[in-house]
Amino acid sequence: MSIPFVKYAKFLLAVSTIVTIISLVSLFKWGLKPGIDFTGGSFMEFSFTQNRPDNTVIENSFTELGHKNIIIQKTGEKGVIVRTAFLPEDEHQAVLNGLRAQLETDDNKIREDQFQTIGAAVSKQLRQRSVWAIILVCLSIVAFVAYAFRKVSQPVASWKYGVTAIIAAAHDVLLVIGVFAFLGHYNNVEVDIGFVVALLTVLGYSVQDTIVVYDRIRENLMYHRHVSFSEMVDIGLNETLMRSINTTLITLIPLVALYWFGGATIKNFALALIVGIASGAYSSIFVASPLLAYVDKYQNRQAK
Repeated sequence: MSIPFVKYAKFLLAVSTIVTIISLVSLFKWGLKPGIDFTGGSFMEFSFTQNRPDNTVIENSFTELGHKNIIIQKTGEKGVIVRTAFLPEDEHQAVLNGLRAQLETDDNKIREDQFQTIGAAVSKQLRQRSVWAIILVCLSIVAFVAYAFRKVSQPVASWKYGVTAIIAAAHDVLLVIGVFAFLGHYNNVEVDIGFVVALLTVLGYSVQDTIVVYDRIRENLMYHRHVSFSEMVDIGLNETLMRSINTTLITLIPLVALYWFGGATIKNFALALIVGIASGAYSSIFVASPLLAYVDKYQNRQAK
């Protein structure tokens, strides 16, 4: 049975618009909570051989050592991740020795698993490069899609395929950003370089999924010119629907496993990919292609 996607395009695009607006409101109201990659600071991960103390006990120990503004996150059964202001190596060792003096017992020792530190100058450079990376990727995608569809310039110009694909991908990226703005406000979830990598991955996945549908529309345009463009979009969507669903499910299964069973340092990265890829499957079907049909309808109205 053929599903008339374009028939319900107005409703589907309205839902996507509402989701995008909610994401933007979350972003502008709360903003993203930057991690040490973007603010500078230190990252300590340590574990206890027996029982892990409560977060309050660990926080009080850091306060006594002169470090008040810290973020504590439990990892695994016995591990802790602590984010602090920038710690030079001598202060790092002083903090570690102080924690051992306060929290260790004969049968419960502290083992440091990881320590990272990033200066303010490096974090500023990372912020700038992250923004430029996203901008350049978007421009490159538009250029690539315009080139790939250069032989199908009617009834919709090839560059418009690229623009609508980017609009759909932007919907997915904004949803991920909105979710993390919400989680950052209510659950102190931070964003780091891994988050930027996840956004770029979502961009690529979303556009790739959209291009599969567009490519089928392009093939049908070359061989079935008697059918209207809106009908061609519906045919292309129905022909690629199961492929999009199956590919997304196969991708999401390992990501969900990574989220639940992976370490704390990779949890947010996996969550960003889960949200973005699920949204990418939705947008390629319910946003990008109906939007392309609307472009054709708009051109027809303008011509009349």
